[in-house]
Amino acid sequence: MRFSIKIFLCLSFALTFFLGVSLAQAKTCQKPIYLTFDTGNMAVAETVAAILKRQQIKATFFLANEKTFRGDYSLDDSWKSFWQERVKEGHQFGSHTYDHVYFVKDLPANASSDTRVQMKPEFGASANQVKSMSSAEVCAEINRVNTRFQELGNRPLDPIWRAAGGKTSPRLIAMAEQCGYRHIGWAPAGFLGDELSSEKFPNQALLEKALHSVKPGDITMAHLGIWSRKDAWAPAVLEPLIEGWKRKGYCFDVLPLSPEKARPA
Repeated sequence: MRFSIKIFLCLSFALTFFLGVSLAQAKTCQKPIYLTFDTGNMAVAETVAAILKRQQIKATFFLANEKTFRGDYSLDDSWKSFWQERVKEGHQFGSHTYDHVYFVKDLPANASSDTRVQMKPEFGASANQVKSMSSAEVCAEINRVNTRFQELGNRPLDPIWRAAGGKTSPRLIAMAEQCGYRHIGWAPAGFLGDELSSEKFPNQALLEKALHSVKPGDITMAHLGIWSRKDAWAPAVLEPLIEGWKRKGYCFDVLPLSPEKARPA
């Protein structure tokens, strides 16, 4: 009986020790890649989510209220359960501007008025209209996603945002920083090409390019669905890409919120 207890204790100690080592190793990501996804038309949103869950990977989602393949919008109540599940899984969330607003240009500084930028919303009441926006209006547009996401996901966004199309200026970035949002772009190699023509850039070519060009520390960018591509990028590319990176010793993490630890474009 005593011998059995000793064996049990030894096995328990060994299991605890090795489990602790494994957990410590899992938390130490030496060759990280940061997967990020913009909303897009949401056509492969469930597919992407299932792959991330199966591969046990956390990613960062940048949300805008974009029209989806179902005819609704990505921040409608009809998508509430989707976003709540992603929150439960521990992903990271940032703003992509509520109406997917594109930067056009900086406006000339005027001593008698606020510094302003020209912006063009893709959706909403002012869709496709170029408008002048102050710092306060830019912040309000970014923060609209935060307000809505708290209604959908029962938590605030992380203090990060991504401009529509990645188009920015130092002035626009500074405007957002004044209200607490750090802009996140992506590495040149991190553009995964899911919005390109599938005739000119087939899935296999995109897979090979990303496998060989993305380096540790890079931020990548794809969408949860895109109108401009006939052959869906996910799952054809995403899961083989993740598995290929894992074979190269890469690991995955959410974006660090201190700017010196990542390499946004």
